[in-house]
Amino acid sequence: MKIKYILSVIAIVAFTQNTFAQYSQDAIRFSQTVNGSTSRIKAVGNAGTAVGGDLSNVSGNPAGLGFFTRSEVSITPGYDNSKTKAGSYSATRNTVNLNNAALVIYNQLTKPRGADKNKGWLSVNYGVAFSRTNNFDQNIHYGGTNNVNSINDYYASQANQFGLGPEGSLIDGAYQQNLIDKYSTGPNPSDFEYRSNNISGSPVAQEAFINRRGGQSAVDFSLGANYSNKLYLGFSLSFTDINYDSFSTFYEDGSLSRLEGTPPLATTRDYSSSYSQNQSTRGTGFSAKVGVIYKPVEAVRLGATFTSPTFYNIDDTYNEGVATSINKEAVTSQNSGNYTLNYNLRTPLKLAGGAAVFIKNFGFITGDVEYVDYSTAHLSSNPDYNADRVDNPDIKGLYKSAINAHVGAEARINSFFLLRGGYGIQGDARKDNGSDIKTTSGGIGLRFGAYYVDATYAHSTGTQTIFPYDLGNASPAAMLKNSNNNAYLTLGYRF
Repeated sequence: MKIKYILSVIAIVAFTQNTFAQYSQDAIRFSQTVNGSTSRIKAVGNAGTAVGGDLSNVSGNPAGLGFFTRSEVSITPGYDNSKTKAGSYSATRNTVNLNNAALVIYNQLTKPRGADKNKGWLSVNYGVAFSRTNNFDQNIHYGGTNNVNSINDYYASQANQFGLGPEGSLIDGAYQQNLIDKYSTGPNPSDFEYRSNNISGSPVAQEAFINRRGGQSAVDFSLGANYSNKLYLGFSLSFTDINYDSFSTFYEDGSLSRLEGTPPLATTRDYSSSYSQNQSTRGTGFSAKVGVIYKPVEAVRLGATFTSPTFYNIDDTYNEGVATSINKEAVTSQNSGNYTLNYNLRTPLKLAGGAAVFIKNFGFITGDVEYVDYSTAHLSSNPDYNADRVDNPDIKGLYKSAINAHVGAEARINSFFLLRGGYGIQGDARKDNGSDIKTTSGGIGLRFGAYYVDATYAHSTGTQTIFPYDLGNASPAAMLKNSNNNAYLTLGYRF
């Protein structure tokens, strides 16, 4: 297991100007999107590939637009409660956002006088939607006592591999602040190595705080056509946006040896240090989707979609710094300044298929599966960045294909009230150190003539192991138990 390349806390590793940045984790992070949907489809486990006739089709299967016989508009705000637990530590974050807003315009095609109005092309309907397709809002807090190593061992390993780097770099800061030093290994001046100044065998207390915020969103332009109330075809273009910020600080308290006095003598002192990392990423992209729904009999709908890769252009800014106080003296700090990079990302294509069975006017049962091969994500090299050096091989070696599965049902209790439930699994992209995300959902629908209200609650759980710094198999790890409680409310009108 290549632990040193699975540093989920460290989105980019830019330790000095002599090293390189790792963007493979971001490539996967920005590939794990979900279709935008209304509360109704979220309540049935987000299994909307074969349902049709819902505003979610603008962002999901555009073929479903062919089912509309009236124009329709809706808006769906959402609430997210994110909680992360790591042993006795926990952190929460609450956010409210616009999850979905959609409009479909019904366009009935003109038929010649006397022609069968149920045969041939009957309508071509148009839709536009805004959707939040990925949510990065999360707070993380973990810590513990480390009896094996210190982050200073990590600084030393980087110094031995890349040198101290220029003034202002992270490793130079660790050296200037006496966290690491040169130690002789032979009679010649060149016979030395960098080592941690920590007292051998002395445990250190470690604690980390991470704040992530932002999300991905899409604006979709779709059309769907109805042929003989039997075959439905659709096409859409999606223009996407990335807005991601991460702020993390890793704290360590321990004891180290510092040379003091004249002549200098090694003196044991307590120290406190912090390692901070800040990342800001903005990007825009586009993709296309084609979909089909076929009714072999009136009660059964079979649906499928093909979603092209999303092609992103991304601007990334990253900085890091180290600050230290020894023997409760004044804090000394050093910051790298901003590392900036513009790069291109191609996310994996997606294939989805599903079926829905309608039981007269009593409701329906639906399910679908989606296939995504995350190992096919690709970063493009440019004069400032060699993506094939580490990141693209990491993507192929550390990530895998996954199946996303959803199932759900809707029951029409009466003409006014509907009841829904669903279950979904988002397959883990990682070969190690993670789990599938499992979501249970339920909701209700109320109908008031041309107006309607849908409300949904969804609960998601998953786990992930993260590593604050890289010392190979000796890297300290924290197992995170993530959960999300989401609520959605759709307000809609048919006209």
